Amino acid sequence: MRISSRGLYALKALTHLAERYETGLVKIHEVAEAEEIPVKFLEAILVSLKHGRIVSSQRGRDGGYRLRRPPDEIRLGEIVRIIDGPLAPFGDAAELAHRVRTEPRHAGLFDVFLQVRNAAAGILDHTSLADLVARNTRLVQSRRAASAAPAAKA
Repeated sequence: MRISSRGLYALKALTHLAERYETGLVKIHEVAEAEEIPVKFLEAILVSLKHGRIVSSQRGRDGGYRLRRPPDEIRLGEIVRIIDGPLAPFGDAAELAHRVRTEPRHAGLFDVFLQVRNAAAGILDHTSLADLVARNTRLVQSRRAASAAPAAKA
């Protein structure tokens, strides 16, 4: 499995929208600046996510983007598949399973690839944007506490 720059930017932008879910529409320039994503690149990503029914938009001076569903209902696996395609290194799970059954010499190799795909899918399909926001908050707070501790001893 590989996540492209486009996929990484999509996840960052959607995390930003998840953090701002309760406030409603978020302007694309705000997301681009906060997440350090080129605006034109972000526009193309958000169009794909709109077609994938992850975000909605409103045009005009007061327009912007928002999540179509609450952050706890949007799974990372869904986002990655919309932006980057199947999670498997060679096609999707069905194709890998077929190769395990039919590959004359290297069925074991494709079985390993299928296990890697299933492990990644298990994590991404059970992690929501809300989980990601909570994890980010927890890790950043932990990092701040760790860096403040040595300063307090000095």
